[in-house]
Amino acid sequence: MSEQENRQLVEQAYAKFKAGDIPTLLQSMSEDITWQLPQVENVPLGGKRQGRGEVGEFFSTLASLMVPRSFEPREFIAQADKVVVLGHYDWQVKANGRTWESDFAHVFTVRGGQIVAFQEYTDSAAIAKAFNQA
Repeated sequence: MSEQENRQLVEQAYAKFKAGDIPTLLQSMSEDITWQLPQVENVPLGGKRQGRGEVGEFFSTLASLMVPRSFEPREFIAQADKVVVLGHYDWQVKANGRTWESDFAHVFTVRGGQIVAFQEYTDSAAIAKAFNQA
């Protein structure tokens, strides 16, 4: 796939996420996708997941813990098999009502028309504070 096609695939993935169409989103990923987020103490979202099944479980856990107040991918940068997305989001923790927001960088690797890897960079201290503050 071309860089433009890779970018379009990732843009479509964000559209599916925003629409809540997680089953279709998962179909854009390889069976053995690697999904990596920062590890945050007492927050069961971080760490490495392998395969569509584990990524599907991630989205279920995410939906049970937080509600997006805003989710804005702002810039898509494609080069070779990588698509980097820069953006900003604002979340509310369901259990305590606290909010947190951060800029983010998402790095996708695309091969054969599917997303094969995802890595998130965000403000893990803001997440920890929202979940763990007394």
